[in-house]
Parts: sequence; C-alpha cells; structure tokens
Amino acid sequence: MDKIKNKRVAILATDGFEESELVSPLNALKHAGAEVEIISPKSGQIKSWKDGNWNMSIDVDKTLDQADSKDYNALMIPGGVINPDLLRKEEPAVKFVRAFFDDHKPVGAICHGPQMLIEADVVNGRNLTSYHSISTDLKNAGANWMDEEVVTDAGLVTSRSPKDLDAFNSKLVEEIAEGKHAEQTA
Repeated sequence: MDKIKNKRVAILATDGFEESELVSPLNALKHAGAEVEIISPKSGQIKSWKDGNWNMSIDVDKTLDQADSKDYNALMIPGGVINPDLLRKEEPAVKFVRAFFDDHKPVGAICHGPQMLIEADVVNGRNLTSYHSISTDLKNAGANWMDEEVVTDAGLVTSRSPKDLDAFNSKLVEEIAEGKHAEQTA
C-alpha cells in the first residue's frame, strides 16, 4: 500500500498490552508502508494479555532510554488494563508521550491507552474516546469523551476497544499520512 512509506511509528508498550490492540495496528501500519518499532521501559521481550491470560511475547526494538521522539513521525499506544497502568508510573514514558503532542505529531491510543494521555496532561479540551470504564477519568482530566468507534482531534486518534480496530487502524494510517497537525486550540 505505501500510504505512509518512509514514516516511522513508535508503539509504546510493556507487559500486559492487549494483544490485538498492538498486533492489529502494527500489521496495518506495516502494510501501509511504515517502519514500526516497539518501544518499552524494558529490553528483551514484552508479554501480551489475551482473554484473561498471559499470551505471546513480542520483541522490544528500543528501550525508552534509547528512543527519541524526534526520530518518529507518530506514536501508537495499545490498551489493556495492565499496559498503561505500568507505563504511566514511568516518567520517561510520560515524557515520551508528551513530546509527540509538543511536536504536533499524530498519536493513536485505544481502549485503556488514553490513561497515558491523562498522565501526560494532554487531554484537556480534546475530543476523544476510550474503553467506557475510564471515561470518567478522561472527563475529570478535561477531555470531551464520546462513545464512538473512532474519534479524531488534531491528529489524535482514539478508539474504545478491539471491536473498533478496523476503524482505528484506518484513521491512524490516514492521520500519519497527513503528518503534523496544527496546534489544538480548544
């Protein structure tokens, strides 16, 4: 497809990522021509969560201390309850996320992934969605939460759950193809 050929995308994840929410976007991004790297606080491999159990392992390409947001055109954050809960405790992960917003680069977050956006203090005044159980957290952080399969706001792409992956993947590729977005003003 080559819609986003020569674009570099970071996927920020650690143990406990929802398997489908990393693998499906990873494949969609690669199919569209992007170079994708898995970034994590730890080196080696990270383990997925699927159907209430630990499942497959995936190789980490770079640790957070090796990765620089300036080397990437976009960021994607998978959900799972465990993944963002562990990541938001890591200041380098929070700074990594915030840097993409500071540079107005596209960011995708699905399911519980937007918890990282709360921690990075980048949701105030933005339209977004998430897994329903964190909607109050997002509203309390100033977000305009919507119950829709995919919500886009100045390059920020969010979705609710694995059921929304097709719409999420398509919109994320589209936003990455568009590149940097003007500063969000709401």
